Amino acid sequence: MKVLNGWRQLVCTALLAGCSQASWASEFHDPDDGAFDVSDFLLNHKGALPVPTVITEPAVGYGGGLMLMYFDQSIAESAAESIKESGRPQPPNITGLGGMMTENGTWGAGAVHFHTWDGDRYRYLGAVGKGSFNLDFYDRKNQPHSYTLDGTALVQQLLARIGDSHWYAGARYVYFSGTSQFKGKYAEAAGLEPQDRRIGKGGLVVDYESRDNFFFPKSGSYAELQAQAARGWLGSTQDFETYDAKGYHWMPLSKAWVLGARVQGQAARGDVPFYALPYVDLRGVSRGRYQDETTLVGELEARWDISSRWSLLAFGGAGKAWGKWNDYGEAANVYSYGAGFRYLIARKLGLAVGMDIARGPDEGAFYFQVGSAWR
Repeated sequence: MKVLNGWRQLVCTALLAGCSQASWASEFHDPDDGAFDVSDFLLNHKGALPVPTVITEPAVGYGGGLMLMYFDQSIAESAAESIKESGRPQPPNITGLGGMMTENGTWGAGAVHFHTWDGDRYRYLGAVGKGSFNLDFYDRKNQPHSYTLDGTALVQQLLARIGDSHWYAGARYVYFSGTSQFKGKYAEAAGLEPQDRRIGKGGLVVDYESRDNFFFPKSGSYAELQAQAARGWLGSTQDFETYDAKGYHWMPLSKAWVLGARVQGQAARGDVPFYALPYVDLRGVSRGRYQDETTLVGELEARWDISSRWSLLAFGGAGKAWGKWNDYGEAANVYSYGAGFRYLIARKLGLAVGMDIARGPDEGAFYFQVGSAWR
């Protein structure tokens, strides 16, 4: 399971909660077109906000969670204040505390804090959590073996803008202390005992951000490069390295059509715990289903804005995992495809919400989405 992916995910989740809370009030309408809209509510809200979440991930089953978010300023106040100081808007500082549970017994609880300084020149993200995950590991014959992963995780990240450019660079530290235990006849036959492992890794993070809107872009790009090493002096029981490079680009084809493209490659080298190996990450594919030392994923998404509020999406992608269990030529080609819709629920923020339905090689899945599915 991936740790919360930065401040974009945090802000998106908080805004979804605001939309849910606002939907009970009939007076939330846009004066320009009379449509349901929560822009003013979200722009001016500060203080505590309960955040409900719905989980539909096939790897852990259906479930839900609740997080209490605290905004030190409203989005409008924070943006106006930073524009006066630096000429750039910045999001408010956000603190969250909550938990989740799914139908297969997976649970988790944690806290997260996002903070910016100097007109969004510096960005800090910190998180700590504890949980128990009931998952499947697939061997080289594609046979699933159930296991439980119990542990505690810590993430610390600090990024700084490079000059007045679209680039950010900084450091990230990740710590995880956990126990993995396989279940059933497979564990008995293989004589597998519970394994206690600690992962302590640190390294460099470089971000590029030129999207016109980070919730639901129509143009621009986002890219991130990561290189991290796990070593004993960082708290790790095993030495290994991980690398991650991803890039998203959106291009308007006409007034009503937008084409998006996504590419991501991941690699892990050294004595890597099996649950920390990269996996093919596509809508419609269970997390961890296709896992190995190296993964490569590509995805295209076409969006049709059928009105000023409603959009339809069609998407498809392909991926591959290889290295430890299979050579590149022997590894399975993984495909997925699907469709979805979005409703522009906060026009002033460019925020849209909706649902995606996707089909992979093994099963289908649906996802509630806030803005783009690409984080």
